[in-house]
Amino acid sequence: MPNLTQPHTTKALDRELADLLKAIARIGGMAESQIEEAARAMIERDDRLAAEVIKRDHDIDRLEAEIQQKTLHLLALRAPVADDLRLVVSAISAASAFERVADYAANAAKRSMVLNTMPTVPALRAVVRLMHMVKRQLHAAITAFVEGDAQQAVAVWEHDDEIDAIYSSLFREILTYMMEDPRQISACTHLLFIAKNVERVGDHSTNIAELTYFMVTGQQLRDRPKADVTAALPAEPQD
Repeated sequence: MPNLTQPHTTKALDRELADLLKAIARIGGMAESQIEEAARAMIERDDRLAAEVIKRDHDIDRLEAEIQQKTLHLLALRAPVADDLRLVVSAISAASAFERVADYAANAAKRSMVLNTMPTVPALRAVVRLMHMVKRQLHAAITAFVEGDAQQAVAVWEHDDEIDAIYSSLFREILTYMMEDPRQISACTHLLFIAKNVERVGDHSTNIAELTYFMVTGQQLRDRPKADVTAALPAEPQD
């Protein structure tokens, strides 16, 4: 990670860079918690918990705005260079990615409340398992960013195709339920939207890994592995 122990023109820059990393760790942790709680709300059919996930989304929005202000302040008044500049620029994009992750969690929570009014679809458990898998990937991406671990960032990046493959399989499974029992079409449609949102969280985790690698090395990871083939299938939902 950028070496915050090296002397700068002012000690204020050291403090503000450290504060920025703490803020990124905080918003990342909040986004991760939102995914976990949204999954729990789905599996437990808990409307109260789903409502809490939706409500907390506003807190993450506010924190993202605060981080944007911190980065603007650093760029305008501290004029960071080299690795410090890469940290500030990467933090802007990382905060935006975490905010989007939280949005996807809130969307999942909203749809879970609708699902709770319908009979349980067997595929719901598979969607929740995907959510737990993506949460672990997100946690690894957060850790890599905050600790400046390029090696762990590469590991996260390389696992993106695994999430895509599982999502593609799940997509087909849900379509099969819809074809076999038209009564489940409405519930399965909501699950398709949730599953796509979860797959997008995996993409954002990979984006954060790419930011981390750039922040640490000054180089970019290219040719991301992708195994999501659902774009070639009919009726893929988009949120």
